[in-house]
Amino acid sequence: MRYLALIACLAGPAFADAPVVEAVTINGSSISVTLSHPDTGWDHYADGWEVLDADGNSLGIRELAHPHVNEQPFTRSLSGVDIPEGVTTLFVRARCNVDGWSETLFEVNLNP
Repeated sequence: MRYLALIACLAGPAFADAPVVEAVTINGSSISVTLSHPDTGWDHYADGWEVLDADGNSLGIRELAHPHVNEQPFTRSLSGVDIPEGVTTLFVRARCNVDGWSETLFEVNLNP
């Protein structure tokens, strides 16, 4: 019985690294985010990113519809993001379809 428990533990899911926000570019209401993640295919891939204000309010979510196994890092944009007047800092976080939202926030300073 002990051997069966050990085999069950070894057969569990292997978690890859969380998706990482590498860079963020803002041009008016369009935000481009460069992500890296060790996508393995449809079974485990970076599937989105979100823009947050300093209070944690979501300003926009970009869904990623497919894996990017052979395209790392990769950049995708989201248009129509309404950044409220007076906001000086934004945060971007990434998500994968297995592990969910990354706890790491990428800080974007909007002051020139």
